Amino acid sequence: MFYTSVKWDLSSTLIGIFGAYTLTSFVLFKYPTLLHKKKHVAFLARHISHRGGGAVNEAGTNMLELDCHITKDGKVVVVHDSNLLRLTGFDRDVISLNYDELPFLKNRLPIEFQPGEYFSDENVPSDQRKIPLLEEVFKNFSHLPVNIDIKQKNIDLIEQVSYLISKYKMEEHCVWGNKSADITEECYKQNPNIHLLFSTRKVIIVLLYFYTGLLPFVPLKETHLEIFVPTIYHEWAYWQKHKLLAKLLLRPLNKVMIRKSLFTHLQRRGIQVYLWVLNEETEFEEAFKVGATGVMTDYPTKLTRFLQNNERCLLDEFSPISK
Repeated sequence: MFYTSVKWDLSSTLIGIFGAYTLTSFVLFKYPTLLHKKKHVAFLARHISHRGGGAVNEAGTNMLELDCHITKDGKVVVVHDSNLLRLTGFDRDVISLNYDELPFLKNRLPIEFQPGEYFSDENVPSDQRKIPLLEEVFKNFSHLPVNIDIKQKNIDLIEQVSYLISKYKMEEHCVWGNKSADITEECYKQNPNIHLLFSTRKVIIVLLYFYTGLLPFVPLKETHLEIFVPTIYHEWAYWQKHKLLAKLLLRPLNKVMIRKSLFTHLQRRGIQVYLWVLNEETEFEEAFKVGATGVMTDYPTKLTRFLQNNERCLLDEFSPISK
């Protein structure tokens, strides 16, 4: 009898604790500013040009997304690959060459997220295909926010990027980091005043928090979530050869990662959510329907046209932060 009573009391207590936790989590998930101060970001980026808008250059964009490396003589350059073979035809690492020794970019480059398509401009002379400096970007596009992917865990690179951001007074208009948690943490240590990306590890942690109800209780120092859309890889050669695997892996992964309620919660905390890399109008529409703040694309003109044609819908239906 005594044992039964104790067991019942324990069960009632556990049920009460779980109920209180569930209710509190629900309320804070919907109203996160009850616990967390909303982050201030000076810009709203709906239109992000991936690698500067590789297919057609920037056109009507709200943000440039760039990848940075450092040369042997300490210059920060805007280039995706650490090795230059794919982009220039020369098998040398960026860090092994002085800036003046860097080869010119090819006049025909593959568009990674649009298999089989290329960016090509035969009319551009070779001396205008020089790999640009980050400093040149800040000088020529001072009106645009810049999203910087630090491609290597190199303290000199991180220090130089921080110096340039501060020099051009871009701290409120830049976001930086990398998929690597170590690199992103080094960026934050170097300059916590620059907006911060989520690393891959932190994205996974956030998803775990989301599905366990812990997310509303957890403080986040990051300001920008960039998350890829798994189903865009359906058209890649590997997944075309393994269609069953794609069906079993990519679609379920898409359902787990692309959650409107998650994106809405983060935006209510002042965290912007970007989906990448999308190049078709149907993809743009779906991204905004699931609550993305913005879309990263290789085709800025396509996205500009979509945003112009759907401006009212974006404000009235697709945007949780406009309500």
